[in-house]
Parts: sequence; C-alpha cells; structure tokens
Amino acid sequence: MNTIPQLTRSRAASLFGDDSGAATAEYAITTMAAVAFAGLLVVIMRSDEVRGILTDLVRRALTVS
Repeated sequence: MNTIPQLTRSRAASLFGDDSGAATAEYAITTMAAVAFAGLLVVIMRSDEVRGILTDLVRRALTVS
C-alpha cells in the first residue's frame, strides 16, 4: 500500500518555493479577463436599445435650451 509522504517545512519549501512564471500566469489571466470584458462591452454596445439610450444622452448633452 502506498503512503503519502508527510509535508514538512523543508519539503513544502522545495515544492512551492519556486514561483518563477507566476507573474506571466497572472498577466495571462488578467489579459483573458480584459478580453472577455471587452467582448461583453461589444455585445452590449451593439444592442439597439443601448445605442438608442447613448444617442439620446449625447443629443441631450449637446442641445442648448
């Protein structure tokens, strides 16, 4: 029967001590989240209802009364 080795401080340091590549992974995750958010904004902005609201807002802002 196989036994799981005990996790000691030195074993944990050897397993989890090297964090090289962590920054690259964080940048990749952040970039993927930004792309997903941009895609969501594109879908929302293509909606006729949102386009009408924004056009109305700009017209009211530029109208002098």
